[in-house]
Amino acid sequence: MSVLALQRRLTALGFDPGGIDGAIGPNTLAAINEALDRIPGAPVWKVDLPPAGVVPLDWMPWAVMTRIIFHWTAGQHKASAGDRKHYHILVEGDGKLIRGIPSIDLNDAPVKPGYAAHTLNANGDAIGTSMCGMAGAQESPFKAGPAPMTEEQWNRLVSVHVALCRRYTINVSRKTLLSHAEVQETLGIKQRGKWDVAVLPFDRSVKGARAIGDRMRAEVAARL
Repeated sequence: MSVLALQRRLTALGFDPGGIDGAIGPNTLAAINEALDRIPGAPVWKVDLPPAGVVPLDWMPWAVMTRIIFHWTAGQHKASAGDRKHYHILVEGDGKLIRGIPSIDLNDAPVKPGYAAHTLNANGDAIGTSMCGMAGAQESPFKAGPAPMTEEQWNRLVSVHVALCRRYTINVSRKTLLSHAEVQETLGIKQRGKWDVAVLPFDRSVKGARAIGDRMRAEVAARL
């Protein structure tokens, strides 16, 4: 059943999906759950809303999003005005979430004016998240610089990705949740030597972009 057909059916049964627009937003989810509660013999499962208190719902307007690409800003632990122009959601050094200036729906392909230009030639239908830090970092020999990425940031970003995957129905795979450093190899889209995230300053036992991406995917998938 299409989303439009589902919304029409809910309306006919007396449940308000907030309009018939083909988008599964919070009102449609609430109507589905209300219907499941009231209709005898309906299955006991519920449709998930994003986890409360992780990412505000108004930060996640409905759009067709197929992947998430995560980064570090190569700046300080606080989000700068420039950082906020390039990413949808940022995590500062203490774990605080910062909303980027572009709205996620501007990256719904074809991208709209003012979209978040977070990854070269890979912005359409892609959400850009980033951890603030790694200013002056050096890849080889590795030096983290004065604002190393923190474990608190990483853990917070996992929670952000869980909320985004639920909101936009993104199934976790190497092509749908990946770091900037994985884009060229995994998607075949040439980048400009980007190595975020290819090292975890707080856990050097995880080596390389693929291994770090696998760790993120495993942690997100375990909570979905």
